[in-house]
Amino acid sequence: MSDNLGGILVALRGDRTQEEVAKAIGVTKSAISMYENNERVPRDEIKRRIAVYFNTSVENIFFR
Repeated sequence: MSDNLGGILVALRGDRTQEEVAKAIGVTKSAISMYENNERVPRDEIKRRIAVYFNTSVENIFFR
């Protein structure tokens, strides 16, 4: 798993707010913040939801 996961997620989020992304994938804003700050790694189901939300693959986000 990439040590730069947080940067990847921030780049994917772009102009969207953490709250907007959190609501769309069904987690808290705090969880998004922790993922972006490399403080927590999402569970597999959340990884899938993130990939679907950003219209990419789990591999493209989490296994670079």
